[in-house]
Amino acid sequence: MEISIKLVVIVIATLLTGLSAGLCFTWSNAVTTGLANLDDLSYLRAFQQMNRTILNPTFFLVFFGPVFLGALGAYLIRNGNPATFWSVLTAVLLYFFGVALVTVFGNVPLNEMVDKTDLAEIGAEAAASLRKKFENPWNSFHRVRTYISALSFLLLLLSLVWKS
Repeated sequence: MEISIKLVVIVIATLLTGLSAGLCFTWSNAVTTGLANLDDLSYLRAFQQMNRTILNPTFFLVFFGPVFLGALGAYLIRNGNPATFWSVLTAVLLYFFGVALVTVFGNVPLNEMVDKTDLAEIGAEAAASLRKKFENPWNSFHRVRTYISALSFLLLLLSLVWKS
């Protein structure tokens, strides 16, 4: 059995998309719901530290890899099974617009707003105000990422089924 580069690229794109969807799901299911129970200053400190810690090469590979490998996979299979091609292309476009761009233009500016705040110098009223500006919008953007990453993962899984 010969394994083609096309299949390897799509399998890796699918794996990375699945990891990203799992990260989004876990964050929605456990992290944000757990943090919601903290007082304002503890909430902001925890988010600040997690947002600083998550920015690492592994995260960037898992988070942005699906865009590049998915696009490469769609290009490589463009003349193959139409159902496979459209499934991969749709997954990549959904992920790009609904996960990557939502992150860059929605979540990241909110993360930067919290990151730039000196929490050692902030009072209770200012912490409550900052949390109010941050928490609901951040969670709303994140829900979009969670649903779209899961849908993209499903489409890539289907592309592997349709391939065979």
